[in-house]
Amino acid sequence: MTNDILNTSMQSPSDVAYILDASQPVLSHKRSMQAESGIVPHAHPRGQLLWAVEGILRITSENAVWVVPSTHAVWSPGNVYHQVSGETAAQTRNIYVDPSYTVRDGEKSITMLEMSPLMRELILKLTESNASMSKSRIQRLGWVVLDELDVMKSFLLYLPAGNDPRLKKLISNIVNNPSQSLALSTLAHDVGASVRTIERLFKAETGMNYRQWRSRFRLMHALDNVIHGSNTTMIAHELGYKSVSSFIVAFKRLFGCTPQDYLLHKN
Repeated sequence: MTNDILNTSMQSPSDVAYILDASQPVLSHKRSMQAESGIVPHAHPRGQLLWAVEGILRITSENAVWVVPSTHAVWSPGNVYHQVSGETAAQTRNIYVDPSYTVRDGEKSITMLEMSPLMRELILKLTESNASMSKSRIQRLGWVVLDELDVMKSFLLYLPAGNDPRLKKLISNIVNNPSQSLALSTLAHDVGASVRTIERLFKAETGMNYRQWRSRFRLMHALDNVIHGSNTTMIAHELGYKSVSSFIVAFKRLFGCTPQDYLLHKN
């Protein structure tokens, strides 16, 4: 239940993630993250609900990547290796669940969730007001958090990262530098592989070719712009689409609705 400000690019996870105490089912922590800063790769015994009230988070595990806007959160079960970084400047509000409590039917892998209005208010209450609340009140609110966490809807959208070291390094380079537009030949050279090898690895280990993977990453990255009402034409242009209509078609194929409908639904 601390408030840390990142002054360097990489910081340690919160100490509360390692506290084992069944009488405290839920502990909270808030952090201000600068753009392109992050937390060192780690795992901890408490499960964690990661959410940014503002900004975009990137969550990476050993074989997948999630790009998470403020309308969503990510559940990471206890002892699952992961890394958290800020796609943009982000205000994170995190909840940590003691391992003595089973949530989400004992899910063993990281899952992206749709943030619910109730969970949003619970997290804000716990992270903004816990200094003035009694331990018993925090405990009672924690039980409500556990109940709400169980029913939050999964949002099954992530980017597979594969297992080959060259592919994982190339994907990491893309994820950590989302605005760069280097050619695949340059990216492949930087990891010591040929374009042909990288294309083969993408298809074999992610189920997508490089172009499809990059398109999904950019669309996921664009969610924050959509949420904040950015002009659709501008977003399409920044993502490299030849027309607004082609961007809308691609967005609907991935998210199941148009950018306008997505914005209305989230508001």
